Amino acid sequence: MFRAYGPGPSLWESLLPAQALVMPAELVQVDKFLADPEFFKPFRPYFSPFFGRPSIPMETFMRMMWLKYRYRIGFEALCREVTDSVSWSRFCRIPLGGSTPHHSTLKKLAKRCGPEAIARLNEALLVKAAENKVLKVDRVRADTTVVPADVGYPTDSGLLARGVIRLVALVAVLHGFGLAARTKMRDRSRSMRRRAHDIGAWLRRRSDTAKDEAMAITAEMATMAEASLVEARRVAENARRGLGRATGQVSGKAVAALGELDTLIERLDAVVAQTRMRLSGATPPGATRLVSLHDPDARPIKKGRIGKPVEFGYLGQILDNRDGIVLDHSIHIGNPPDGPLLAPAVARVKKLTGRAPTAVTADRGYGAAEVDSQLTALGVRFVAIVRKGRQSVARQGVERRPRFAKLIKWRTGSEGRISSIKRGYGWGRCLMDGLDGAQVWCGYGIFAHNSIKISGLIAASNDPGETTGPPSTAGTDRPARPQPPPTLPLSA
Repeated sequence: MFRAYGPGPSLWESLLPAQALVMPAELVQVDKFLADPEFFKPFRPYFSPFFGRPSIPMETFMRMMWLKYRYRIGFEALCREVTDSVSWSRFCRIPLGGSTPHHSTLKKLAKRCGPEAIARLNEALLVKAAENKVLKVDRVRADTTVVPADVGYPTDSGLLARGVIRLVALVAVLHGFGLAARTKMRDRSRSMRRRAHDIGAWLRRRSDTAKDEAMAITAEMATMAEASLVEARRVAENARRGLGRATGQVSGKAVAALGELDTLIERLDAVVAQTRMRLSGATPPGATRLVSLHDPDARPIKKGRIGKPVEFGYLGQILDNRDGIVLDHSIHIGNPPDGPLLAPAVARVKKLTGRAPTAVTADRGYGAAEVDSQLTALGVRFVAIVRKGRQSVARQGVERRPRFAKLIKWRTGSEGRISSIKRGYGWGRCLMDGLDGAQVWCGYGIFAHNSIKISGLIAASNDPGETTGPPSTAGTDRPARPQPPPTLPLSA
């Protein structure tokens, strides 16, 4: 059952000195901003209004998620810090002496509400900014980046070894529940580990035969994985038959273990297929290549970085304005071309704000005549995107205009904006699996980033004499350089 608000302050808070109840300035600013009940509406459809156990107060959940992504801490550490800190407890609307939600509850709610809820929450932030007249869309810049998944560097041998080891463990769990107890499966864990170690030893020799020997060992591992898959399918079939014949209450853990086994069999079979393709001399297509057994949507992505020529994760696109507010973001599987992603993002910004951006700029990856035409059709007056390849004399004249060059220089600030979001708001590594998990993870990062930006702009507009000054537009979130005091005239 949905619950928006908590019990409110307790009597114990009136006994504390005023100094103990002071929150940091940033928390005070965001606390006022998040008090709007419109921010609770995106979560309401995921709960029954009348039936079920009451949820934790949604204001507490939303504020704890803000703290998690603002200060980049885990769920367990977040609950400990909120319990220990009076200011954080007050920010999360937890009364003194009240209980902090368990970290597993926060994880379940984040997954349950899903990407649709966080998308609507971010839209509500932008709507509030527009209502307070601090949302500018005169200039918009776009760029893409890789959001790394929580996977190690994937190799065929490593995936095969981990898959077989996990198969053996899941079969042992099913046997422990009394399912398919007489269907045996050979434990090949030690053999797979030994061969994976041998591959590393051979590759360290850097001899002419090292690669051939490593390929031969990988072929042996693929054969062993195929044998394990045959036995695991037999165990899964007999376990499913045993569950169908069960007369009493079936353990939920047994059903979950059987479902995980079926999923692992499917994914390990795909790993074996791409390993056989590589052994035959072909390269598996990156758009469908499986690089993780627990995150099937992660893909290898090449962005031309010298230090990391290939990254594994998702492609993210960010559109921000001159105040640093992220107007639109999207997460995609694989490495689609940048050009077709821009017009739909600008269309979403136009639908949300009611008007198209005046000027749009992006890097050369978006440079195409079709992209310019699509943006012009949406109502964009000026498009500053350098085209790919050799251009005509007329096009060169367009790209040398002062306004065009000025927007291109301003566009480079998107690199700093992305760096700030990756470094400070969770986009540096996604710790949720699957495309939906990546969208939820990145969405909460944008929620924390935009709430700070928008609340600061609203506070500055309500108090023109505020000493903090306007927010930085360089995309680095650094405080403004302090100005020297004014020089007073000398008295006669």
